[in-house]
Amino acid sequence: MDTMIELPAMRRSAELAPNTADADSRTVEVVWSAGARVRRATFFGEPYDEELSLDPAHVRLDRLNAGAPFLKVHELDTLDAVIGSVVPGSARIENGRGIALVRISERADVEPIWRDIQAGHIRAVSIGYQVHRFEVSKLEAARELWRAVDWTPFEVSAVAVGADPAAGFRAQHPLHDCVLHRRDAPTEQGAFPMTDKTESPARDAAPATTQPTEPVETEDTTMTEPKAAPDPRVAAAETRAQPKGNTPAAPDTEAVATRAREAEHDRVSTIYDLAGRLNLERGFAEDLVKRGVSVDESRRLILDQVAAKSDETRTFPHVSVPLGGRDERITRRDAVANALLHRYSPTLFQLEDAARQYRGMTLLELARESLGNAGVNTRGLSRDEVATRALHSTSDFPEILSAVTNKTLRQAYEAYPRTFMLFCRQVLATDFKAMHRVQLGEAPQLLEVGESGEFKRGTLGESKESYKVKTYGRVVAITRQTLINDDLDAFTRIPAMYGNSIAQLESDVVWGIITANPAMADGNALFHTTHKNLAGTGAALAVEAVGAARAAMAKQTGLDKKTVLNVRPAFLIVPASLELKAEQLVAQNLVPAATSSVVPQSIRTLAPISEPRLDAASETAWYLAASPNQIDTIEYAYLEGQQGAYIETRNGFDVDGVEIKCRLDFGAKAIDWRGLYKNPGA
Repeated sequence: MDTMIELPAMRRSAELAPNTADADSRTVEVVWSAGARVRRATFFGEPYDEELSLDPAHVRLDRLNAGAPFLKVHELDTLDAVIGSVVPGSARIENGRGIALVRISERADVEPIWRDIQAGHIRAVSIGYQVHRFEVSKLEAARELWRAVDWTPFEVSAVAVGADPAAGFRAQHPLHDCVLHRRDAPTEQGAFPMTDKTESPARDAAPATTQPTEPVETEDTTMTEPKAAPDPRVAAAETRAQPKGNTPAAPDTEAVATRAREAEHDRVSTIYDLAGRLNLERGFAEDLVKRGVSVDESRRLILDQVAAKSDETRTFPHVSVPLGGRDERITRRDAVANALLHRYSPTLFQLEDAARQYRGMTLLELARESLGNAGVNTRGLSRDEVATRALHSTSDFPEILSAVTNKTLRQAYEAYPRTFMLFCRQVLATDFKAMHRVQLGEAPQLLEVGESGEFKRGTLGESKESYKVKTYGRVVAITRQTLINDDLDAFTRIPAMYGNSIAQLESDVVWGIITANPAMADGNALFHTTHKNLAGTGAALAVEAVGAARAAMAKQTGLDKKTVLNVRPAFLIVPASLELKAEQLVAQNLVPAATSSVVPQSIRTLAPISEPRLDAASETAWYLAASPNQIDTIEYAYLEGQQGAYIETRNGFDVDGVEIKCRLDFGAKAIDWRGLYKNPGA
């Protein structure tokens, strides 16, 4: 008869073999099971014996061979608890024992654990497993035997002492379906055949071919014995060999000790099992074990503790939403990207707590991890195959690379000094069509209106300037060779260089307007005597020359050639060769100066702008510019929604990797000449 029940994942003790530790590959062998029988207990039901079949057909090794985690004391709530992993393909069953090879992480915080394993200080290991099907039998006057004939080991943990037999293993879904196949009452031979393994846990744990010095798997227990328990068959044989008669045989002290250990083992197992299933703190169960509380009394105390916790905390149905609406996948992806950015520049990108577990991993290790998170089995894949699949699969790795390149490019783009932004005005373009900017004239002067007089109509003068946004771009390729070689510069420093290049392009376009002196809509150059913004005779940068330029800007008139605009300059623009002189000119006087040397406060209010691109055109020419809030000067535009540098990624076709396209949609034009003034200098 088959019965469907729900069971939690369980734990069993295992053992490291320190003598198999390989310092070069950082690997060590683990005997993760020998199939020994262990006592289990339901909450109020009768205890039963559990036995894990080590028939290869009964054990699902897929999760171990897929690189199951090697944890620190079964911790599931933090990624820092992962201290290694099972080497893919190494889990196997040999001579009735489950064996696997574990590779230890190279993280700095794991190094002390690795040294203790090599030295033999850490030997205890515990496995987590799920049972999918039990075959249940019962012999006369004996408890039930539950033999797992379909089960899955899924993690291995290093523990200080193997003292947690059958503890409930808390996970996101703590219960799983398990089939109990019950047979009829046994005949004389028994409905359930008792193999050597079920008769003798000791022989199962230590086959005849095993040397005495080899590690033998035992069940978790809080008791430690200097000597292993004797084989029950030996005790039975000794009992049968005793002579029959009325004379009582001498008590077998070894058998008495064995029964006492078994009874204590049952008590400890039951207490830990009950406390674990009800999610009580381990310290509560440890206290019951240390005080020697009986099983019945422990059940009562555990129920009281559960009731007390229930009174303390009332729970209500609710839906859990991750903080900020972010799921685990996005959080993990951002953490990996942050670890790479911190590795690129620790001063620019601070390491976040979630990223600490990834900071020591190479690009190829991160690629393998991303494939594993996406459900791709990387067991047996070469470095080249891992890199290729990571760049062309549904894993998060291409998005991680894109995020890293985007941030490094954006950071470099924003860090580059763009001096034109102070005296120019930014706008957004909705498309790539030509944008027409109207240069508004002044309002017509008001005329006197006599009694019963008529208001006369006036018109606004205007002049049109037009320009459009252009697209600039390049493609950066990240190939599989980059991952294999762990070349972080390929997608951090190179994108940063492109960020600088994009910012330089914007400056080239804007300052090119100043140096090229292009024609305006009226057919005259931007700086022209007709526009009254070009000095007729060049003069060196000095108070008198700046005063004359300021006066010329103030006298600028509207399009009607009559209305005085009184444009006030706000910026003094000079080439790099005149930067020091400009700063001295506008500096505050620290000591009294001669009257002829006094710089008026109005000139000191000018903000100096030094631009080395002006030196290529002239090292003596200098300029004045008004604030764009008073009058139009030069206008620059980005495409709406694409302000500044923008990148896109796709799986490469021409290159074996990922292509990252850097793009800039940008345009600029001088809108009005009256807010600018040039002196050729001398």
